[in-house]
Amino acid sequence: MGFLTENLHASHVRSHFQCGNTVLDQYLKLQASQYVKKRLAACFVCTDVVLTNKVIGFYTLSNSSISREFLPIEWQNKYPKSYHTIPATLLGRLAVDASFHGKGMGEKLLIEALYRSFLASREIGSIAVVVDPIDVNAEKFYHRYGFQKIPDSGKLFLAMNTMKQLFG
Repeated sequence: MGFLTENLHASHVRSHFQCGNTVLDQYLKLQASQYVKKRLAACFVCTDVVLTNKVIGFYTLSNSSISREFLPIEWQNKYPKSYHTIPATLLGRLAVDASFHGKGMGEKLLIEALYRSFLASREIGSIAVVVDPIDVNAEKFYHRYGFQKIPDSGKLFLAMNTMKQLFG
């Protein structure tokens, strides 16, 4: 079975997507195209080549920032005090259709999103990928891949320096 990940476009079949979270399902079906048109996020969808454009997973990326005061103290000292916010990349949403749960698709999409973010950070400033887990299970998922809590925010981050070790 072959998979293809590309930017969301009109020919992608989203109507049957169900990941088990209504908010994420509705986002893909009803809002993603509008957010892309307004340049609020880039949406990448994974399709099964055999199933002709049927979306089996997706993630979104956008520019973001982390308030300097929310960074761990050891991180705050790395950046000039004149920077009140530090540039980051937001992995806003990541979901996999329920029919592909437990098959490693979430990990595949996460690695792709991290790699895209790492490559972009070479061109546009970004110190980390930030996520705001939708629930406890999502938080556990991200922790397994090395994401750390941003104190007092509920968000998690993974430093670009960590990704540099992975991706070179």
